[in-house]
Amino acid sequence: MTTTSPPPFDPELSAALELIKESIPPSLTIEDIRAIRRGDGPQLIAETDVTLGGAFSVEDRVVPGPEGAPDISLLICRPTTPAPERPRAVIYHSHGGGMVLGDKRTGIEPVLEWGRELDLVVVSVEYRLAPEHPHPAPIEDVYAGLVWTVDHAAELDIDPERVVIAGGSAGGGLTAALALLLRDRKGPRPLGQLLLCPMLDDRNDTVSAHQMAGLGVWDRTSNDTGWTALLGDARGGPDVSPYAAPARATDLSDLPPAFIDVGSAETFRDEDVTYATRIWQSGGTAELHVWPGAFHGFDGFAPQALLSQAARSAQVGWLRRLLAE
Repeated sequence: MTTTSPPPFDPELSAALELIKESIPPSLTIEDIRAIRRGDGPQLIAETDVTLGGAFSVEDRVVPGPEGAPDISLLICRPTTPAPERPRAVIYHSHGGGMVLGDKRTGIEPVLEWGRELDLVVVSVEYRLAPEHPHPAPIEDVYAGLVWTVDHAAELDIDPERVVIAGGSAGGGLTAALALLLRDRKGPRPLGQLLLCPMLDDRNDTVSAHQMAGLGVWDRTSNDTGWTALLGDARGGPDVSPYAAPARATDLSDLPPAFIDVGSAETFRDEDVTYATRIWQSGGTAELHVWPGAFHGFDGFAPQALLSQAARSAQVGWLRRLLAE
């Protein structure tokens, strides 16, 4: 493949990237992942006050996992404001981390901010990580947690008809896979799916993947690391399940409305744009944002940047319109 020069980074985000690149290198190997887990590698995941200063009451709940598998843990965050007359809508969140890192608190701060602004319950699932637990363990955990949440809607005082599934990066890929799996198993139907820079395609061979090699956050080497951990020798081959890599799905019809956003200067740009395009071609609904000069996860790493604020505004605006329908 002939690779052209990468798109330039947004100047404000470029300055932020310079500050973080020593602690968050663009390329990660499985040895780096093990070091991060041990605590002697780069620390990619910051601690979050999951109460948002008292805006939420927080409960850790252990619930049944997939049949024959261990129980799973859910983080349940309920607004502390007086309960409205009707049950609240809920955001069901799957965390990022390349399929190999993170937990149910990872990346949850913007989700909680949506919840605070729109008076929503937030439920975040902790799924088993690769390579110790390859596909289908992560997606089956995510599926089991969603089904439990809907089945216990009355107990949680949530509206089972107003569940939005959401996630970023690997969690965005799992969210897209969850939408496919719920459709195909005729499970609960989400109101919408919110996919932030989702990790969708194990083949890792798009123009953007090649353009951004060695640049930004989570480059082509890191992507190989995550997908190989999840799929082993099957990665890139002909028999990868769409519930592992949603870009492999041949049918994207009859899915809940999607919000997809991604940076123009990141590995996942082309696979995410293609996914949105294929949803439209299948007669579905998708709102796509490609943020110019943005690197992977920019709004989390540099939340004060003007482009990050625009992205956060678009996300909550889409949710507001969706929940008002």
